[in-house]
Amino acid sequence: MKAAIFDAVGQPLRVGDMREPEPGPDEVVLRVAACGICGSDLHMTEDPTAFGIGQGTVLGHEFAGEVVAAGTEVTSLVLGDRVAVAPMWGCGTCESCRRGDPAWCPRMRLIGGGYAEFAVVAARQCRKLPDDLPTAEGALAEPVAVGLHAVNRADMSPGDRVLILGAGPIGLTVAFWARRLGAGAVILADLNRHQAGRAAAMGATGFAISGPGLAEDFAAQAGGMPDIVFECVGKRGLIDQAIRLVRVHGTVVGVGLCVGGDTWDPFAALSKEVRITMSAFFNMPEFATAIDALGPGRFRPQALITDRIGFGRVPDTFEALRHRTSQCKVLIQADAA
Repeated sequence: MKAAIFDAVGQPLRVGDMREPEPGPDEVVLRVAACGICGSDLHMTEDPTAFGIGQGTVLGHEFAGEVVAAGTEVTSLVLGDRVAVAPMWGCGTCESCRRGDPAWCPRMRLIGGGYAEFAVVAARQCRKLPDDLPTAEGALAEPVAVGLHAVNRADMSPGDRVLILGAGPIGLTVAFWARRLGAGAVILADLNRHQAGRAAAMGATGFAISGPGLAEDFAAQAGGMPDIVFECVGKRGLIDQAIRLVRVHGTVVGVGLCVGGDTWDPFAALSKEVRITMSAFFNMPEFATAIDALGPGRFRPQALITDRIGFGRVPDTFEALRHRTSQCKVLIQADAA
């Protein structure tokens, strides 16, 4: 099969041939319809040791596909089923797995493999797609579930004023859920306006430029200070900025993947009695809810998609995404140009 393969830091992904996977007793093989390129994939190729990957790794954890082979113990799926994949592999038997929370299984590992024509996963990681949803769009379920989990972690109340730092795919999915679940104002902030139109399509009520005037701009658009600030970039100093932007007794949610440590002023948080919480992954009920949200509605997560590329374009596109562009969510599809 064809796959985009990681070899070493500083080298572009390599498109090559690999042996097609075979399922274990509790596994299925999927013909991958689409796999999204995620910012964390970029982080992994810059610091592979921290993420436990090495030469020959096939990345890609945002994918959906059709079941083409199944292990002897699989009873929940049959050949031809179209599914989205939750990339957190858990043992399936511990307390966390039984309650639908494999992210916190003691044996959890984040699986990849979506940058290929075929991938093997445990059947319990899969959820069937609705008949009227194109299989490729099921690849959006993973980032949409991440956004839902972040909003759930915030304990948002209807009418809350929400500020989201970072208008990348995760910031946009947070905006989608905040608006869908009743926020009174949802303002996305970024260093440029590339995603302003997309933010509106996802449900944001406003857009602002990050910088010295952000607090005043937010107040003018939302009518006051934010009740909740989501940090969806993962850069040093942004948790501290979020603490300074949020109202007294407000909430800051860390969602961005900040690798290598950070610094922030605890006194600034203490003096405002700010609640700081972190958000990672999602649970399986949230994953099912995310799939449902890909259906018809006023605001649709499909607005995230900016390009669909075949394997020949993967190396150059992947490298280009290391730099700020107008791209948002790029899907790798074997049948694309």
